[in-house]
Amino acid sequence: MSRIIVSTADGQSHVLNYRIGSTVMEVIRDAGIDGLTALCGGVLSCATCHVCVAPEFSSLLPEMSEDEDLMLEGVQNRTDGSRLSCQIRLTEELSGLKLTIPEQE
Repeated sequence: MSRIIVSTADGQSHVLNYRIGSTVMEVIRDAGIDGLTALCGGVLSCATCHVCVAPEFSSLLPEMSEDEDLMLEGVQNRTDGSRLSCQIRLTEELSGLKLTIPEQE
């Protein structure tokens, strides 16, 4: 089964199963994990679904769009692995993806 590993800012770790084609945001939201607000519901109009992807998975992700990059410009705790979880569509290749939900600003 395909799954992602999500760590929260308080140090908890969650292993979540997903359906191919779902977004990371949908999987985290549907699991009821605290820390990911996702106010816009995945339409790329906020940065409240910000996650930090583990470096070993960054090359497997689609290239960041200009719009996603602009949304992330306003995030204070942005890192090299910062992405909007609504923009990461899950594939079989991403099974095992590790990411962290950073502290809310």
